[in-house]
Amino acid sequence: MPRSKRAKIVSLTKTDSKGLDGKKNLINEIQKGVESYGYIWVFSVENSRNTYLKDLRSSMKTSRFFFGKNKVMAKALGNDSETELRDNLSKISERLSGDVGLLFTNTGPKEIKSHFDGYRELDYARAGNRATFDVVVESGEVKRGPSEESFPNNMEPQLRKLGMPTSLKKGKIVLDSDYTICKQGQILTPEQAQLLKLFWVQMAEFHINLLCYWHNDEFVEVESTEKKDDAMESD
Repeated sequence: MPRSKRAKIVSLTKTDSKGLDGKKNLINEIQKGVESYGYIWVFSVENSRNTYLKDLRSSMKTSRFFFGKNKVMAKALGNDSETELRDNLSKISERLSGDVGLLFTNTGPKEIKSHFDGYRELDYARAGNRATFDVVVESGEVKRGPSEESFPNNMEPQLRKLGMPTSLKKGKIVLDSDYTICKQGQILTPEQAQLLKLFWVQMAEFHINLLCYWHNDEFVEVESTEKKDDAMESD
């Protein structure tokens, strides 16, 4: 059996008084999770969307997801070998940086990796995202979507306000020349992101990247190499 460490009393004296109860509750729930679940994962989120995160949680009802301030979650697990709840949990804390979360589960790594690899959802890109392909609107009547649906003529002012040199001719929105909304690799402006949405062009993909996990006092980095995959499968 893995060696247990004594329960740690976590001080929150350096945290803001606002939301103190919420931080205490988060710490308590995370520490309970250490005792209840065999695996603790750190994951990052690409193109985070609340709807998809909610669906993902629903698909894994026997597991628990935690999102919160990284410093608070790290404090719950322990920041070093002296304060960590279990051996090597502080290595999990070290990876809590950026847009990440914790997953507590009793499901093995092979199944978890397969589940997350298969959960990908397309959505509309937001301002600040990078365009993944060129989008060009051809001259003539302005249309959108695979079915080339015409825009309602009352949307012409909105398109023009977003930068498209459109005009109304015989009740139809038209362009005198081709118009490039974005080019591959370009950082999208708010206007470009809104135009892509109006044209029903999705180029953002919600998915989860698994970074590392802890199990039986062992810390494992997750890398996209054949060697690491083999190690996960044999765990």
